[in-house]
Amino acid sequence: MIPEFHSQMIAYRLDELLAEADAYRLVREVQEADKKLPKAKRRRSLFGKIIPA
Repeated sequence: MIPEFHSQMIAYRLDELLAEADAYRLVREVQEADKKLPKAKRRRSLFGKIIPA
């Protein structure tokens, strides 16, 4: 394989993996934040009771 092409492939794959790691890290941070916050009661819509579907 041509060395320039091989290094470009490696750089492209590295960018893909870094983007995937960033997305995974963001998901983990959101999950940890959800665990720390108290669960709120889900409120039903008043309009759902007044106006039937």
